Amino acid sequence: MTVPAIVANGLRKSFGDNTVLDGVDLEVEAGTVFALLGPNGAGKTTSVHILSTLIRSDAGTIRVAGCDLDTDPDGVRAAIAVTGQFAAVDGLLTGRENLELMADLYHLDRTVGRQRIAELLRRFDLEDAAGKPAATYSGGMRRRLDLAMSLVGDPRIIFLDEPTTGLDPRSRRTVWQIVRELVADGVTIFLTTQQLEEADQLADRIAVLDGGRIIAEGRPRELKRMIPGGHVTLRFTDADTLAAAERAFDESRSDVNELVLDVPSDGSTAAVRDVLDRLDAVDVIAQSLEVHTPDLDDVFLALTGRPEHQISAEFAQ
Repeated sequence: MTVPAIVANGLRKSFGDNTVLDGVDLEVEAGTVFALLGPNGAGKTTSVHILSTLIRSDAGTIRVAGCDLDTDPDGVRAAIAVTGQFAAVDGLLTGRENLELMADLYHLDRTVGRQRIAELLRRFDLEDAAGKPAATYSGGMRRRLDLAMSLVGDPRIIFLDEPTTGLDPRSRRTVWQIVRELVADGVTIFLTTQQLEEADQLADRIAVLDGGRIIAEGRPRELKRMIPGGHVTLRFTDADTLAAAERAFDESRSDVNELVLDVPSDGSTAAVRDVLDRLDAVDVIAQSLEVHTPDLDDVFLALTGRPEHQISAEFAQ
């Protein structure tokens, strides 16, 4: 049986009279991407700080990489790496020197350190720029170097805070691919991001934190199916065919001008098949069919009562 990478039970934290975490339970499976998301003031950043040993909780039990955080914080620190929102590289040092600095901080044997650095420069496509000052790197290169620095100590768990902030679409997708490769190698990623597409693309599981409590948790697809609003859009060639199709469904919404019919649906294969069977039953053929399901923006709006742009402040911390 695989030991979970992170387990937290009854996590509580207050600052003065302000209760930030009010009995949070988390379990992160090893070798997966777990995204903790939530609106401003939900306690997301505080959770990460506690799990990465930066601050102490007021109550609760926590195990990270099999180590009890209270009795073996050094064991936790030896197993994790934390990559912040902004690349923590020294612009005056070259890429190789930044990695050498990390190898020295980890007290790696010189030969082992050089081998590790060469491997990371190759893996993150930084060999050609290794001798150049990091200040001359593009945003994407600096982020790749920052991630490489996080891996010098060969961590089993990485906390990623806003890993693609400020990156162009190509660099963002490069970082996503690196994250997927890390997970394929068995690394666990604890992700925070203000880009909901990023969570959708990368996360195996997502927990939504609001008011100091986990209010929803599941795979991205499961969370989307919790929210009403999914539908199948059928497009027809003429008004008569549209009218005939509309009679086949108890609940639907038509637009005669656009010649489309929206049928409520959860987007599943069975639901789409049912739509097609109903059309066949009335001998109607649709010109086209599109499945629309709620996205994570809809999930946040429904669960927290706030649209995505109102929660970005928390993600930016």
